[in-house]
Amino acid sequence: MSMAPESPKRGGVQSIDRAVALLRCFTPGRPELSASEFARLTGLSTSTTHRLLSALQANGLVRQVAHRRYELGPLVLRLSHAVTARLDLRDAARPAMRRLRDLTGETVGLHVLLPNLTRAVVDQVESDQSLRRTYVGLGEPIPLNQGGPGKVLLAFLSERDREEVLARPLEAATPTTPVDPDTLRTELAAIRAQGYAISPAQRVPGINTVAVPIWDHTGRVTASISVTGPAPRLPEERLRELAAPAREAAWRVSELLGAAPEASHGEP
Repeated sequence: MSMAPESPKRGGVQSIDRAVALLRCFTPGRPELSASEFARLTGLSTSTTHRLLSALQANGLVRQVAHRRYELGPLVLRLSHAVTARLDLRDAARPAMRRLRDLTGETVGLHVLLPNLTRAVVDQVESDQSLRRTYVGLGEPIPLNQGGPGKVLLAFLSERDREEVLARPLEAATPTTPVDPDTLRTELAAIRAQGYAISPAQRVPGINTVAVPIWDHTGRVTASISVTGPAPRLPEERLRELAAPAREAAWRVSELLGAAPEASHGEP
């Protein structure tokens, strides 16, 4: 008894799924791929891979470059620019920040890296508790060695930019602010390994903070999210407990900015 032929609708959906699987192979670390690499990563046959790549190329989703390799095509770039051009970081981060505030009961801040390699607080969702951290001076530059958010941004800079910051006179905001370059280098390596930074009153006396990175579509860390509040409520053990939900919130934002899944696992 012969099987019924596959319906055109089902076959079309399968082709779309396979084409999307090919596109998902591109990452910041794999901007170009050969047909054989696509086949290996997706498990598709070589003939199917070539057929799908031809269709994707005809529609501007990939383009062939030197040595029979492929990169993302102009249509993908236009679509990504259309999204990122209208997506404000604060709009992207607000829902995740609210959820994180509700979960932790503490103020959640949003921080960005400035062109002069300092940082600024650009938004916050305040705690509902009467005794809470409230960020003031939004938009004002803050040295990267002062506080958890700055240390996260500093940790994930390129080595050249990181050393440029460490070569500057490092000013202390409180008695616990790290100002020794060698001590900071050791701490920054730990931050990259664990994916978060803690700040025991390193920016404001009596205020403790945990901060995590936000990744963009280029695989760079250009912003961070923090959970911050009075030191008695946020001892170091509690800060480390809050790192996991903070990282989850930051990754939601990173995905909206186009970050690839493996971005959060790589060295800068």
